Amino acid sequence: MPNLDTYHKRIADKLLSEQLETAGAVLIQGPKWCGKTTTAEQLAKSVIYIDNPKQLKTNVTLAETDPETLLKGDIPRLIDEWQLTPQLWDAARYLISHQRKTGLYIFTGSAVPPDKTLITHSGTGRFAWLTMRTMSLWESGDSSGAFSLEALFKQQAEVAGANDLSINDLAYLVCRGGWPGVLEMSEKNALKQSRNYVDAVCNSDISRVDNVERNAAFAARLLRVFARHQGGQVSVSMINADLTANQPSMSDDTVASYLSALKNIFVIEDMPAWCPNLRSKTAIRTADTRYFIDSSIATAALGVGPNDLLNDLNTFGLMFETLAVRDLRVYADYLDGKVFHYRDKNGLECDAVIHLRNGSYGLIEIKLGGDTLIEEGAKTLLKLAGKIDTDKMKLPSFLMVLTGLGSYAYKRKDEVWVVPIGSLKN
Repeated sequence: MPNLDTYHKRIADKLLSEQLETAGAVLIQGPKWCGKTTTAEQLAKSVIYIDNPKQLKTNVTLAETDPETLLKGDIPRLIDEWQLTPQLWDAARYLISHQRKTGLYIFTGSAVPPDKTLITHSGTGRFAWLTMRTMSLWESGDSSGAFSLEALFKQQAEVAGANDLSINDLAYLVCRGGWPGVLEMSEKNALKQSRNYVDAVCNSDISRVDNVERNAAFAARLLRVFARHQGGQVSVSMINADLTANQPSMSDDTVASYLSALKNIFVIEDMPAWCPNLRSKTAIRTADTRYFIDSSIATAALGVGPNDLLNDLNTFGLMFETLAVRDLRVYADYLDGKVFHYRDKNGLECDAVIHLRNGSYGLIEIKLGGDTLIEEGAKTLLKLAGKIDTDKMKLPSFLMVLTGLGSYAYKRKDEVWVVPIGSLKN
């Protein structure tokens, strides 16, 4: 039997500790089963589990009549699944304002509250936000961590080896995902979990998020179509056109409502466009890029496993991109940055741009592997870097082709780094 009590350290541990020093309360949000509660429990001195079946009705009643009772306890106090009692938000905000202390509460939630009218204050100045995703390969112990993204931004990166992931390993990791609960399981059981996750989303979570009954079969079809379009800037109408081919039609508004529900339970997380200062007046496309929060949701929705990916390298590359984006987002959070996508009217496209709050940024192309694809990625990066107006913004800190395969990280003669994801860390 797997040891479910093993805690694997997370990058979010450090981020949560830092936020508790600056804000009265920290809201940790993210998908179910990504480890929010367990991470919060590492620092919490007391806790109330709002969704405890034995106490749920009482908790809801107290939130309506005497919310401060639920907030009493040693600090920081963890309020788990707070969205079920949204009145606690304003109650906590009030107490923070009057106590004028930091580190009082940790709120965790796997969905946006269905009724936002019960919240009257944004929490500005009292709350800090922390998004948790599934585990990166470094956190799950599947990356050697020999190559540091932080060192790369500081111009201190060196050639590093110790990427031990084979193509078979990578195919499995794409399908397994970064769910903490699967790390101690057998491969067979770990792969079942992502399928169970998708079933739960379709049969329950997508309706419970805002108490709107949705069709499970249609939700499953939508996830399959979304999986085929991830990594692209596709509109709701384009997704709907794919959905309704040889199937009963739905309105664009209906499809949009399903996608909104999936965002609110952190199943999908689109990537915003990056808009740099360019030397020319090239029009930049501003549509978001579609992604699942974890590659295993995509493979489960499509009904494919590791062997299927190995027999279809195009699909493998698409699924690998989702895994890579997840890792880059986790590492960017640690560096106080965000991940964007670039595409202009001429078709020049960059898979990921990590832009830090201090203005530093790195350009990244994501390729499964192979000399031809690496060469294509390097050309794209150099072309985009040459278009940036460096009189108005910094030079890029680095250009990187992030690969699925390869024995070590190295810098090409054109200054482009080639880095296997199995060697990368924050």
